[in-house]
Amino acid sequence: MESLFVPTLIVALAEIGDKTQLLALLLAARFRKPWPIIWGIVLATLANHFAAGAVGNWVADFFAPTTLSWILAASFVAVALWTLVPDKLDDEDSSALKRYGPFLTTLIAFFIAEMGDKTQVATVMLAAQYPHFILVVLGTTLGMLIANVPVVLAGNFAAERLPLMLIRRLAATAFIALAGYAGYQALVLGGGF
Repeated sequence: MESLFVPTLIVALAEIGDKTQLLALLLAARFRKPWPIIWGIVLATLANHFAAGAVGNWVADFFAPTTLSWILAASFVAVALWTLVPDKLDDEDSSALKRYGPFLTTLIAFFIAEMGDKTQVATVMLAAQYPHFILVVLGTTLGMLIANVPVVLAGNFAAERLPLMLIRRLAATAFIALAGYAGYQALVLGGGF
């Protein structure tokens, strides 16, 4: 169950203030139809994170457990630092998709916005760390939904009232804790680099 719960928590925290959360807010404000937007988020995230999880699971086979733990520790530190940087959304990128309606616009925009995003990178790393990659994908998708569905449903109210800096710091702390755990695993498994 750790393969499900840890990714859920990590991604839910990392997603707060992320560009895809800002995109969810923008889509909710433009279309005012929450359910097609939510379903677009679900399908886009499942597809994107399934691919990312598969890559993470595949990459894990190429490295010795100690080496993989050190790579994961360094990656988690990098994502922790990245989490502290606020995202901005380029309004022009999403406006071109509006003509496709709320579901298709959300599906396409979310899939593209997640490419190379910190939550996608986190999914790759978590799938490399945990043995049940399907549970990792479900967890990261659930984390995205925990962070984005309230924004879609509540619109501007929720986004304006959240303490974004505190949440970013909590997410960064969680990634640092994962880095520490991965480093500890590397030391236990075999020591040095």
